Amino acid sequence: MSKEENTANRPDNTAFTQQRLPAWQPMLSAGIVIPGFVIIGVAFIGIGVALFVTSQNIQVLEKDYTGIETNSSCFKCINPRVKNCNCTINFSLDKLFEGPVFVYYGLSNYFQNYRKYGASKDAAQLTGDLAYFTEPSTSCAPYRKDAKGKPIVPCGSIANSIFNDTFKLFQIVNSRNVAVPLDGKGIAWWTDYNIKYRNPTTNPLKNAFNDTVKPIFWPRPAYELDPTNPSNNGFINQDFLVWMRRSALPNFRKLYRRITEGEYAKGLPAGDYALVIGYNYPVKAFDGRKKVVFSNVSWMGGKNQFLGIAYLVIGSLCVVMSIVMLIVYAKFKFPDEE
Repeated sequence: MSKEENTANRPDNTAFTQQRLPAWQPMLSAGIVIPGFVIIGVAFIGIGVALFVTSQNIQVLEKDYTGIETNSSCFKCINPRVKNCNCTINFSLDKLFEGPVFVYYGLSNYFQNYRKYGASKDAAQLTGDLAYFTEPSTSCAPYRKDAKGKPIVPCGSIANSIFNDTFKLFQIVNSRNVAVPLDGKGIAWWTDYNIKYRNPTTNPLKNAFNDTVKPIFWPRPAYELDPTNPSNNGFINQDFLVWMRRSALPNFRKLYRRITEGEYAKGLPAGDYALVIGYNYPVKAFDGRKKVVFSNVSWMGGKNQFLGIAYLVIGSLCVVMSIVMLIVYAKFKFPDEE
C-alpha cells in the first residue's frame, strides 16, 4: 500500500475523530462516596416510610364468594344447572370506610395472558367495521361462527368469556335495605373508550347486528348490554372495555363500580351491609376463585406495601454499605494516589 493511500484513509486531524475531546471523570474518594451513600440511604428510607405508612392507611375489604365451602351462602349457585342464582353476603363496618370507594371483582387462577386467548379477537370488527361483522377474522376461532354458520359479533375467546356476575350493595338501616348507588361511568381507560373501540355508525345500533349472533355465553347481544343507558351499549360498554383489557397475572382484579354519589360520596358509614350477588360466572371447572373487593386510594394509588418495603430495603443497604466503607477507610486509609 502506497503512502498516498495511507494518507487518504487517515481520519481528519480533529479533536472528535482523534478522540481528544475534553472529558470529566469524577475522582471517587471516601469523602465523596461515603456521604453520598448516606444521603441516598436516608432519602430512600424517608420515602419508604412515607409509602409504607400511606399504604397501611388504605382501607381494603375483600369478600370471597366462590361458594366452594358448604357453609357459604353462594354454595347453592356453583351447580351449573341452577340458573339466575342470587346469593347474599352480609358484612359490617366498625368505622367509616372513607371515599371515594372503588368496587372491584377479583379472579384467581385465571390466565388471560395465554397467547391464543389474547389473539382471539377481531380488532377491525371492534372498531365498528361492518365488513368484519359478516366475515370475522380467523383469529377468532373457535368463536368465529356458530354451529349454523352465522358470524359471532363480537367474536373471539376474550369477548366470549366476559365476566357477567352482578353486584348490588345495600346498607341495612333499622331492618330496611337502603340501596347504595354504584357508579359505572368512566371505569374504562380513556383510550379504549374514545380511540381503540368504536361502534358502527348504523342507527339504530341494533340494525348493525342483523344476520349475526351474540357470543355463545352471553345472555344478551352487544346492543343490549345496558338496557338502562343506550349510550353504554355495543363495543363501548364500560364493563366490556374493562374486561377486554387483559391482565398479565393469573390473580387479578378489575374495576366494577365506584361509590361516589349521594350521602355515600364521603364513603360507607359504619353499620351493617348486604351485598346481593347475581352468580353467573363459573370458575369451579378450572379451580378458580371469585371475590369482591372494596378499596379506597391515596396519593400513591391503591394499597401496595411492596413499593415502600423496596425503598426501605435499598435505603438500609446504602446506609449499611456506607458504615462498612467508613470502617474500611478508617482502618486502612489508602493514600489518595493509590
